[in-house]
Amino acid sequence: MKICLAGTGAMGVIHMKALNKIAGVEVVSVNSRTQESGKAFAAEWGIPHYSTSLEESLDRPGVDAVILTTPSSMHADQTVMALGKGKHVQVEIPMSLNLRDAERMVEAATTSGKICMVTHTRRFSAPHREIRRRIQEGTFRLHHMVVETYFFRRENTNMHGQARSWVDNLLWHHGCHSVDLAQWILGDAHFDVWGQKGPDHPTLGIPMDMTVGMKSAMGPLYSMAMSFNNKGPFGGFYRYIGEEETYKVYRDSMTDSDGKEVPLDGPPAFDRQDVEFTSAIRDQRQPESSAQSCLPTMALLDKIDKAMSG
Repeated sequence: MKICLAGTGAMGVIHMKALNKIAGVEVVSVNSRTQESGKAFAAEWGIPHYSTSLEESLDRPGVDAVILTTPSSMHADQTVMALGKGKHVQVEIPMSLNLRDAERMVEAATTSGKICMVTHTRRFSAPHREIRRRIQEGTFRLHHMVVETYFFRRENTNMHGQARSWVDNLLWHHGCHSVDLAQWILGDAHFDVWGQKGPDHPTLGIPMDMTVGMKSAMGPLYSMAMSFNNKGPFGGFYRYIGEEETYKVYRDSMTDSDGKEVPLDGPPAFDRQDVEFTSAIRDQRQPESSAQSCLPTMALLDKIDKAMSG
């Protein structure tokens, strides 16, 4: 299977590490913003071709699929274009920055008959999968899902402190991880929502702090605090408060109310999601996080965004 990778930033590196573990998969071209970054990335990872034109990379002989790790605002148009060329697509979150573009992506996937997968990495993380399994089998009754998402982003840099060519979005990018988990874990996309945001950064032009509240039609509550102003450990910190127990999740680990590690099975989330993408292509089936299955998340984000805007 021949794959094109678009984007040479932090997520591009993560995908290369995961893809290199999958037998029969070869990255044959990398698309980059500049010739310099593409040349360096291709040399580092042994990729035979690089280009600043995504179309040129997609048109390389035998390319089956593309993984898009490009700036958020480019995801929708690039996905539609790649699907139109008959390529399978895995696109990083957020799939788009508004609901209409997300719907357009699903329409393009349906028309093309190709796979369009969204990298909602939390769906592939062992702790969250275990919580979902326990809820579905009735051994864990969730009352409240509490999420803290923290970064220190007063300058326009990525997770490795490198300068970004685009400005991040606290709700549609980082918030979508946790909003997606809420509806996916419960199997219910019917929520009442509210939200509030702090002032915009004077130069970045984005709100740096947000709070979000949701209530499921099934009963459980959801509370999220997000900040680009937090000095300290960064990432998403999850607390699942249930009738039987309280679990805390960070990345791929989970502890109970006594602080004891909960045994979990399965590979790291980043590895699992790329295996799912390539396996879905080989098996000619829809992946777990298909674009269609992610539309409820985009609809909820749209509701939250409108609530914040008054």
